[in-house]
Amino acid sequence: MPDLVKPLQFQGRPLLMGILNVTPDSFSDGGCFLPLDAAVVHACQMVEDGAAIIDIGGESTRPGADPIAPQEQLARVIPVITELRAVLGGNVCLSIDAREVEVADRAIAAGAGMINDISGGESAEMLTLAAAHAVPIVLMHMQGSPQSMQHEPAYVDVIGEISEFLAERAQRAVAAGVSPSNIIIDPGIGFGKTKRHNLEIMRRLRAFVAIGHPVMLGASRKRFMGAICKETLAKQLVGATCATTVIGVQAGVKLFRVHDVRENRQAMEIALGVLDQQPSENTSTR
Repeated sequence: MPDLVKPLQFQGRPLLMGILNVTPDSFSDGGCFLPLDAAVVHACQMVEDGAAIIDIGGESTRPGADPIAPQEQLARVIPVITELRAVLGGNVCLSIDAREVEVADRAIAAGAGMINDISGGESAEMLTLAAAHAVPIVLMHMQGSPQSMQHEPAYVDVIGEISEFLAERAQRAVAAGVSPSNIIIDPGIGFGKTKRHNLEIMRRLRAFVAIGHPVMLGASRKRFMGAICKETLAKQLVGATCATTVIGVQAGVKLFRVHDVRENRQAMEIALGVLDQQPSENTSTR
């Protein structure tokens, strides 16, 4: 991790990760932040709104998306990381959303202090990289690939299978030298899951918390909520996303990856306030 970046703490209050897609085709905000100045302004606004982490991605992983060559990803993300590190200093962690070791390595050299790997550490080299730089790494579950993941995803036991995968990948990361405190797990809402699977994950988030590593929830503006709320535009799902944040806080989730930081910060703070004020079992509520 770059020396000037303040280490992240996942054991206290939950943190918010603001999404910064510097892509032309992301499902919700593709093309919005391709210009460098637009990306920097948006990132700074998310920090002001309460983001502790900015997650920068140069490749869309929406259903059906084609892979982007590492060199193209680097051309998109490195200028943003370099400029944000200069503007924000060390008070905010910059995360690189990437599956390719080359992209993550160059991003860390430019000032990123975290890896968000939707492949769940499929590459042993990615785990070695995280260990060598002592940076946190998010290990996510995905059935299939972005191109195929929504082609009739199926599970016998969706919670059991995802939990087993995440526990095994976490163990693999530890064996590669990653500190257990730097491992975050993500059940992968919307990545090879139907609406029913996503709702079951939301209902049973505590099962992933019980694995023993901080859990990240990435439900922001996801399509399954639009099917429930009868909304076709992702940007109209801010309220729905806030509902998932409240559910996640109640379940013990420690990191929320969101597009709309201010609104989700408010939802998180209200949920935390309610939990803080809950009477103990021995206290009368009359």
